Amino acid sequence: MKHLLRSALCCVLLLLSAPAMADSVIVGKVTSAENKKPLADVVITATSPNLQGEQVVVSDAQGNYRIPQLPPGVYTLRFEKESFKPFARTDIQLRLDRTIRVNVELLPESFAEVIEVTGRASRPLIDLGAIGKGISNFFGGRGRSGAQRNAPPAPPASAGPPAPPPPERTAPLPQQPFADMYFKSYGVNPTIDTEEERFSTFSVDVDTASYSMARAYLERGALPDEQSVRVEEFVNSFDYGYASDPESPFSVHVEGFPSPSRKGYHVVHIGLKAREVSRAARKPAHLVFVIDVSGSMNIENRLALVKRALRLLVDELDERDRISIAVYGSTAHLVLGPTSAADKHKLMNAIDRLQSEGSTNAQAGLELGYAMASENLLEGGINRVILCSDGVANNGITDADGIWERVRKQAARGITLTTVGFGMGNYNDVLMERLAQVGEGNYAYVDQLEEARRIFVQNLTGTLQVVARDVKLQLELDRQAVIRYRLVGYENRMLAKEQFADDRVDAGEVGAGHSVTAIYEVKLREPIPSFATLRIRYKAPEGGDSRLMEKQLPSSILRTAYGSAAPPTRLSYVAAAFAEKLRGSYWVRTLSWAQLVSLWEEVGEPLRDRPDVRELGALLRKAQALDHRTDRFEQLEPVVTMDFDRVPVIK
Repeated sequence: MKHLLRSALCCVLLLLSAPAMADSVIVGKVTSAENKKPLADVVITATSPNLQGEQVVVSDAQGNYRIPQLPPGVYTLRFEKESFKPFARTDIQLRLDRTIRVNVELLPESFAEVIEVTGRASRPLIDLGAIGKGISNFFGGRGRSGAQRNAPPAPPASAGPPAPPPPERTAPLPQQPFADMYFKSYGVNPTIDTEEERFSTFSVDVDTASYSMARAYLERGALPDEQSVRVEEFVNSFDYGYASDPESPFSVHVEGFPSPSRKGYHVVHIGLKAREVSRAARKPAHLVFVIDVSGSMNIENRLALVKRALRLLVDELDERDRISIAVYGSTAHLVLGPTSAADKHKLMNAIDRLQSEGSTNAQAGLELGYAMASENLLEGGINRVILCSDGVANNGITDADGIWERVRKQAARGITLTTVGFGMGNYNDVLMERLAQVGEGNYAYVDQLEEARRIFVQNLTGTLQVVARDVKLQLELDRQAVIRYRLVGYENRMLAKEQFADDRVDAGEVGAGHSVTAIYEVKLREPIPSFATLRIRYKAPEGGDSRLMEKQLPSSILRTAYGSAAPPTRLSYVAAAFAEKLRGSYWVRTLSWAQLVSLWEEVGEPLRDRPDVRELGALLRKAQALDHRTDRFEQLEPVVTMDFDRVPVIK
């Protein structure tokens, strides 16, 4: 019966996610304002309230571009090319049965104006059907690509005005080997001119699920779905050996070097390390495990892997800690009430008794888990619900907004939520990430027992004990020093400049000893003592008003070559570039897999021989062997030439 329900749901999702054919088109030509010559390789991004997500094309050798299959609406076009000022053309009215031509002349950096001409001609068009909100909003999108899944997520209720959506740089994989994998694309950050905006603001993210999921794909002989790749989670999966500062909540580590993939740019590595808390000094914890035991957890060794992971955790806890276990299938029920972690025999017996049953009522499971945590609140301690699931819910959760609000209220009381994902196929990455984000916890994905060991053994204190809440980063680039910049990753964590100082805006939590790393690409104008100011805003674990840290980033941290940077800095770039290659980012189009493998080899010993870094090299080679995608930025679809002689020019 569960199989039939899921099959019916998949059919509904396919119907809702398949857009009707549309053939309204925006075409045009991009030339240089300096010499009127056509410009090739200009990235053109089209966005519209009527377009779910965005469309991205690249101009050909003659400067021509064509954006087909668009619904009618008001569009914005953004034009980007190295050595030219980015330009946005707004308020483009695309009507039913029309084609619009938008010709643009881009300015070299020394120019001061833009010339553009538009025209339009009639073409037939079939309207794009509306996408059903009830199911698609909850599940995000199918693992298969589609423009309707590229729209940015709704901001949290406490957030201010949302930041503009980032431009998309991805394209579909030719095939997807695992059915019912639910992901959501957040686009790829653009390169921004400091004359337009010199502040880059985002919420920190210590999640690592995207990297371990990519590993699960590659170990099974398939490239990961491009929508599943979040660059920051690749970068933050590695330990860069940052030293912590016992006198400060965060230590800051910054270094840069010339970019191997973007001529004229520098890569800037910014690392934060939260203060350490010893195992003995960790607060006592009450951990409520909410375990999915539905039928979908009985495939591919999922529930068995959950049980093995729990055994590892039980061995790491001590007499200060308590564990409760609730499970859910068609209904939710309590397996074990609050039990001292010292009573390991009783806990292990409870874990051994777990078995698969029924369909998937995730809402009932979460509500029971929160009720247990609330009734047995450990004052002054760690109160954490840990959801172990594949994220699939075909029963119970029908009011997604209500679920988010309940999870948010529990987090405000000090009961946080960690989500741990299991399984390939029938997996909902969107739900698991969103629950952890709203629940002020973290999201991990366990593809093998070693990953469970890393989460529950090696990083146990950091996983459990939060040392800073609502952590936001803001980089202010000095316009005298930096022409352009790009934040690599963090697309679904972007904040408006004004939200940095707004304590009502939720942001990420950081555990004891956790590190957060961000990668920027910057194009320098001229050397000056400091090229940017880094600001960190955070709240104490118990809440209250936010506090501010501020650091000047001196130009002296910029090395002369990749090989001159410290090995951990090189490693962070390789991890980021790996993610960029997997998600088909335009910005690494000049970096081949062979070059990336070579950069990994140049990380150097002994770091390169560390098991996780050695594994990264193996995954790079697997991806290189599997990647047969056409380079969408070199082999472009020919632009259809149309006669616009009779088209009136609109001044």
